[in-house]
Amino acid sequence: MRKFLVVLDDSRECLNAMRFAAMRAAHTGAGVTILSVIPPDEFNHWIGVGEVMREEARERIHAHFEVFAKWMRDRQNVDPELVIREGEPVPEILDYIEGDPEIGVLVLGAGTGRKGPGPLVTQLTKNSGTLPVPITIVPGDLSKEKLEAIT
Repeated sequence: MRKFLVVLDDSRECLNAMRFAAMRAAHTGAGVTILSVIPPDEFNHWIGVGEVMREEARERIHAHFEVFAKWMRDRQNVDPELVIREGEPVPEILDYIEGDPEIGVLVLGAGTGRKGPGPLVTQLTKNSGTLPVPITIVPGDLSKEKLEAIT
């Protein structure tokens, strides 16, 4: 089965990427994998404090995932899987894609602010010609109705 890989982070545009991936998966009979990467700089503290922070980050990711997963199950009849990795986001995303041959498309949300589309979109599109899968970039300010119309 082909799967859409979508990145779960703290950005606003992540919501539209999640919606798009779930809607496309529902219309094409594909699956959705939600990948969240915990950056290493979050834990550069004393060992005990770092472990507590790591566990809190995982709990926060699981809570966000459950919100998205419930919507995907209830509205799109798609049951997503969650993958959590630790490291630098771009290398971890690329490593995951290389390791899962079922990933068919990487879905990213583009920010709408003055800073540009966001670090993931910026970094991953620089090397898009050599990626093993296509990237779909979903504008962060698309309405639900527009997303439904194009998926």
